[in-house]
Amino acid sequence: MGCPDWPKCFGQYVPPTDKSQLPKGYEQQYIDNRAKKNERFAKTLDLFGFGKLANELRSDQSILQHEPFNAAKTWTEYINRLVGAITGVFLLLCLVFSTAFLKSKKRIFFFSLLNLIMVFFQAWLGSIVVSTNLLAWVITVHMLLALVILSISIYTYFQAKVLRDSSLLINRGGSWVKWLAVFILGLLILQVILGTTVREEIDFIATATLDRWKWIGQLSAYFNWHRDLAVGVFILSLILFFRVRTRYAQRSIQSKMANLLVVLLVLQLGAGFLLAYFGVPAYAQTVHLVLASLLFGTQFYLMLLLGKTSEYIGQ
Repeated sequence: MGCPDWPKCFGQYVPPTDKSQLPKGYEQQYIDNRAKKNERFAKTLDLFGFGKLANELRSDQSILQHEPFNAAKTWTEYINRLVGAITGVFLLLCLVFSTAFLKSKKRIFFFSLLNLIMVFFQAWLGSIVVSTNLLAWVITVHMLLALVILSISIYTYFQAKVLRDSSLLINRGGSWVKWLAVFILGLLILQVILGTTVREEIDFIATATLDRWKWIGQLSAYFNWHRDLAVGVFILSLILFFRVRTRYAQRSIQSKMANLLVVLLVLQLGAGFLLAYFGVPAYAQTVHLVLASLLFGTQFYLMLLLGKTSEYIGQ
């Protein structure tokens, strides 16, 4: 909420660094615009059968509360938007260059096109995150859609790479290994959903007490599920790691991805330990989220690498 409007920030292309640079009467102006945008969003939810969510959106007065100006938060949010815009440019370039695969592998072009559409939808959803004042379920959808964009990017890269070197898919692990990787990926998605739920609770608790050391003790069972499931994911990932390492050469891409997976898991568990037992430090929250994204991407690519080879025979 460092930038209360979208896509500009306080009506400017270059955000302010001091409160004196803010436009006069901006608070009420942005609250009014936010209310109009949320009503349009609520009507869209009604249209698709989500009447309950629409009514909750209309009745939640906290959405219209204005955040006080904070230069650090403003520039953090603005840099986030710039990175999103740069991502869109690169995905557009991916689409342009994917036309070279129209004859040999059409899916590369069509998935590149889909990803460009997804990133535009993600930008719109980011504006809804702003207008709804960080409504929890909207943030969750925003995060999951980011992982979808990441997955499509990895998948198109994988398809192009296999065209040049089909030996990448020499499957020595057995079909159950692939399904184990799929299962772990599903658990990671569930972990993201639980993690955003825990984050929502922490935001609510933080408004009542500034003492970070008391936050964990006030969380619901969602935190316990998130923590315990992390241990389960780690154990299953170790099984996958040893299976891959015993069936593939040490220098194979499958072994390298399995190695990276375990390293990221250890780092992620360390970040989770810091959050749970050292007062939820802010830097650990960021590290935890970044590692979760890297972990998901690594697991998704490893899952693809453990796929069947029949589709690529003769290429």
